[in-house]
Amino acid sequence: MNLPFFRKEKRGEVPAGSVPQSASNFLEIISGMSAGASSTGITVTVDKALAVPAFGAAVNFLSGTLAGLPLHVYKRKGDSKEKVKGGIATILHDVVNDEMSSFDWRKYSFERVFTGGRSFTFIERNAAGKVMNLFPLDPSGVTVQLNGWEKTYKYKDGGGQTHTYLAKEIIDIPWMLKNDRVNHYGPVTLNKDALGLAIAATEFGSKFFQNGGVPPFVVTGGFKSGGAMDRASQDLGDAIKKAAKEERQALVLPEGLSIESIGSDAEKSQLVELKRFSIEEIARIFSLPPTFLQDLTNGTFSNTEQQDLHFVKHTLKRWVEQVEQELNLKLFGRNNNRQFVEFSMDGMLRGDFATRMQGYATAIQNGVSTPNEVRQKENMPEKPNGDELLIQGATVPLGSQPVQGELNLVEENVEENNRQIVKLLESIDRSVN
Repeated sequence: MNLPFFRKEKRGEVPAGSVPQSASNFLEIISGMSAGASSTGITVTVDKALAVPAFGAAVNFLSGTLAGLPLHVYKRKGDSKEKVKGGIATILHDVVNDEMSSFDWRKYSFERVFTGGRSFTFIERNAAGKVMNLFPLDPSGVTVQLNGWEKTYKYKDGGGQTHTYLAKEIIDIPWMLKNDRVNHYGPVTLNKDALGLAIAATEFGSKFFQNGGVPPFVVTGGFKSGGAMDRASQDLGDAIKKAAKEERQALVLPEGLSIESIGSDAEKSQLVELKRFSIEEIARIFSLPPTFLQDLTNGTFSNTEQQDLHFVKHTLKRWVEQVEQELNLKLFGRNNNRQFVEFSMDGMLRGDFATRMQGYATAIQNGVSTPNEVRQKENMPEKPNGDELLIQGATVPLGSQPVQGELNLVEENVEENNRQIVKLLESIDRSVN
């Protein structure tokens, strides 16, 4: 994609005191390239990390969840807020450019954050400064430079052209910044040992079952030459695989040969326990409750619900606030006090239908929400006179309920009527007698 380019590039100029993004950072964000050798001896890459089911599930779940949250633009109206329609609101909520929806843009951006550790988005504005499009950048083509307190971003696009952007033109979402505020940490590189262990466990299990479920072994016997040993090794390997394929339990060895196991089998290596521990380690990386990675080992009906609340309060909220503040700063500027963006997390806390309806009823009856606000959350059309706040009791429009003096007067009238009725009944009874 050829990005808009508005200023003449100054080639060969590097600001004094600038700190270019290091090569190690590029390694952790370029898919398929090395992020470092782990203590297991396995070189961990983004592609290999994503092939670990728990890690891939965590990245996909978190990025998809954040991309699916409704993103709205509001303008301040006194002490309240009013939803903005059109313009930047449509860009953020629906489509960020002619080729990408808002969901796709956010999911792509967060996938970069949760693997390499950072995402960049270019903000295209017209001559009047109005936001027209948002273009996600390939992090491997971005170099961040710092000159004093001012950041600049150099981006080399697919055509080999280099563009220089100011900080206010780039939406920058890092996983975790280093001390220099330029370089960053990424989940894959920072946790290469834990991911390397998970990859090693998967590879060991694959090789174990590829060998028919038989652990590594050594063959002893009276071999006369090296060629005889090679043939015996090849013949025994083929025989074991054939026996496993045909589901035969017996394996016949030539006279004078014997098999002794070496290494460790899956049970002694606690392979199942190790893979479950890897799930817990990956859940810690992303601050995710294990139930969201399909690990229900210690899950119950009650604690799973609490883990759901924990996810919204302590994991999702942190990312939502970071993105909201970055968007507000870069889209509206530091001195803006009129408009702001906000994610709607109501859907994450909707609960089941009965609980949701009970909460809505309480909000309406106590003047917290209007019926139309509730209907809007349920994607239902608005109704006439549904914009008025109601109060519990007679459920009448707020402000039209009788005041205390009127209630006292009504009670007095009722008591007087009751006395008159009693007197009338007494008079009728005397007349009859």
